[in-house]
Amino acid sequence: MTDQGIAQLAAYLEEVAEPSIILDDDYRILAANVAYRRDFAGSQDVTGRRCYEVSHRIDRPCDQAGEACPLRQTAQSGHPQRALHLHHTPRGEEHVDVETRPLARGPGKSKAGQPRLFVESMRVVRHASSQPAVQGLVGRSPAFQAMLARITRAAPAEATVLLLGETGTGKELAARAVHEGSPRATGPFVAVDCSGLTETLFESELFGYEKGAFTGATHLKAGLVEAAAGGTLFLDEIGELPPAQQAKLLRLLESGTYRRVGGVEWLPADFRLVSATHRDLAAMVRAGDFRRDLYYRVNTFPIHMPALAERREDIPLLAASLLARIDAANSGRIGHHRLSAGALRTLQARDYEGNIRELRNLVERATLLADGTEILPEHLDESTTTAPAAPGNETEFRIAAPIRLDELESRYLQWALDASAGNRSELAAQLGISARTLYRLLRKR
Repeated sequence: MTDQGIAQLAAYLEEVAEPSIILDDDYRILAANVAYRRDFAGSQDVTGRRCYEVSHRIDRPCDQAGEACPLRQTAQSGHPQRALHLHHTPRGEEHVDVETRPLARGPGKSKAGQPRLFVESMRVVRHASSQPAVQGLVGRSPAFQAMLARITRAAPAEATVLLLGETGTGKELAARAVHEGSPRATGPFVAVDCSGLTETLFESELFGYEKGAFTGATHLKAGLVEAAAGGTLFLDEIGELPPAQQAKLLRLLESGTYRRVGGVEWLPADFRLVSATHRDLAAMVRAGDFRRDLYYRVNTFPIHMPALAERREDIPLLAASLLARIDAANSGRIGHHRLSAGALRTLQARDYEGNIRELRNLVERATLLADGTEILPEHLDESTTTAPAAPGNETEFRIAAPIRLDELESRYLQWALDASAGNRSELAAQLGISARTLYRLLRKR
């Protein structure tokens, strides 16, 4: 192509706001806009180089190195294609959503005997990291990439999302990523733990209540549906809802309206729904334990959350991230720890029934057992984390305290609940715990 033709391509590309390049069908970069040079090229001149050399630092196309190649797929289909890649950038390796489309018109339109041209646009995925991070989703394994690719596709839409996976796989973080990648990102993100909601509490918490609706309702209270207006409502463990609550939720989703408890006015709901469960909802539908119509309402776009066993290569990255988060939360008490090579091997060799939550517990416990800043394999040995009771201690405790601790806790919670006239939200605030924690404690009684 002539210098004049390349100049025309570059001028055409500057009209594209996103970081973009023009490629031929031999993967060669013919032009790059200012946004691409700023966000991806740094000081290097990419013109004339092949895209995989710049983005992946490899010597062959990415579809020959374990990743999907949107350029090759576009060349074969003639239609735009998207793929989630790990790209090298001036900031390090980052998750990038790549979209390639044929250049159908404008300068550089292909003619007979000339190379076909393509426009490739890139968007860095800001709500996930391939490096240790103090917040958000972290990972780089194929299983993590597949999950993140679905989140990236679902986030910009209004479709309801259902997160499916074992307990402790990070479903709330994934729900936040869906929210943060959506047009509703500036709105609220409201999380509800369905496993801790009784039928009465379900209605009053979700829909709110009017003053005088029941004993103790001394003022109007807005519900969580109202609190989520303009944002995202996250229903965690939706599979725990009993049939009566399922019916109320279905009515809300179908009508887009609700009434506060004790109210007569129908109010409009404005939220994007994301749900999560560790249960097999399809099996529950077949067994009659979950409404079929509600299942199809919440299951528009399912996303599988991989267990830690499916992404074992992410364990060192996750452990480093969790350690940074724990140290940051305890900066006034604990210094900055690091995991020894032996500790990392120990963590990778384990099986995790509790997934990332169990990994976090192990790492946090190790920071308490380590006298210095280095975490060693012995700090991760669960057999040393609970000291055996001294002889006689158990007998002395039984004599001094004939009432079990869980019974004392149950009595105290009941007394506090009665004193607060049954207002669980206010009680949680008085106890200095989250409403979700209080619901779990009450459910254990």
